Amino acid sequence: MRDVPGHEHGGNNTGVQASFRIADLSNPILQPWTRDALKMVNDKIAAGGGGFTPQVSCIPLGVPAYLLHPAQPVYFIQTPKEVVLIWPPNHEVRHIYLTDKHSSGLKPTWFGESIGHYENSDTLVVDTIGLNDKTYVDNYRTPHTEKLHVVERFRINPDSKGLTVDVTIDDPGAFTMPWHAMQRYRRVQQGQMAESSCAENPTNFLSYDMDPIPQANSPDF
Repeated sequence: MRDVPGHEHGGNNTGVQASFRIADLSNPILQPWTRDALKMVNDKIAAGGGGFTPQVSCIPLGVPAYLLHPAQPVYFIQTPKEVVLIWPPNHEVRHIYLTDKHSSGLKPTWFGESIGHYENSDTLVVDTIGLNDKTYVDNYRTPHTEKLHVVERFRINPDSKGLTVDVTIDDPGAFTMPWHAMQRYRRVQQGQMAESSCAENPTNFLSYDMDPIPQANSPDF
């Protein structure tokens, strides 16, 4: 989505006062219910509430919002059968399986099922379906349905100093048409992956009302 003109989101190195994102409700691609959901977020922020992304509450961002993780690097691990993307602070791991078709009878999950292949030896094309409707497509908290279909094209820049990802989003349940976005990464020498546990952070960030950190009623093992 995009900012309301005159209310651009600011932050570090932008020259604009840091603020929460205010979505432009006039965007013509929004289905009515999607616009209503964004208006509720806008109204909450206008009333002095928080507009944090789910990741501050240790909630997986899903796809395509995985590409919007802030501050920390994303690690890429390539093997003959899959590509693995890891964002350490919340232990968020995406598996991209290098196969030519999706599994049958997929049950919706946080990251869905991503399959990929290489084009011209320099572009990784990733096709993702089977996503649940508990995540958002961006940092404006734009909702989506389980019909969401995402295609990403990862390509190293010609100077080898960065990575560009072209993204196509198609969800007729939430949008009136497919739409396109782009993310750019810069390459850094980060060193070894740091271990961290998001759930050990405070549950109330700067006294704002925010999503509760997920808690399990029973151990996984």
